[in-house]
Amino acid sequence: MSERERTFVMVKPDGVQRGLIGEIVSRFEDRGLKLVGGKFMRIDRDLAEEHYGEHADKPFFEGLVEFITSGPVFAMVWEGADATRQVRSMVGETDPAESPAGTIRGDLGLDLGRNVIHASDHEDPGSNEREIDLFFDDEELIDYDRVDEGWLYE
Repeated sequence: MSERERTFVMVKPDGVQRGLIGEIVSRFEDRGLKLVGGKFMRIDRDLAEEHYGEHADKPFFEGLVEFITSGPVFAMVWEGADATRQVRSMVGETDPAESPAGTIRGDLGLDLGRNVIHASDHEDPGSNEREIDLFFDDEELIDYDRVDEGWLYE
């Protein structure tokens, strides 16, 4: 069986306002990933600044913080084999215009600043664990076996 990992995903305020939570959850479930944590929430400024901390010195930082705190988000933790890389391939490029059809941003996004979804970066080792720890306490994550796991993994 392949090594499983957990990764962080968030439907951003534009995705929530457009009613895309169900569509996005369905795509990950259809792929075979397992939802182990989820919460509908508003992000406060402190959490937003910590979450986007690596961009603090960039000119777009303030806009990121203002946008992510502008409305509710749906934060999730997904589990599966190579989950962070799998999720990022499903999400597409940061700019929806550069995302191929079939990806979440390629199908559902139009604008770089309103790109529907955030997912941990598979090219930044540990970002998935750091982001999960920012948004979830251990007791909010559920361990369980999906009935179809035998059909998903060798």
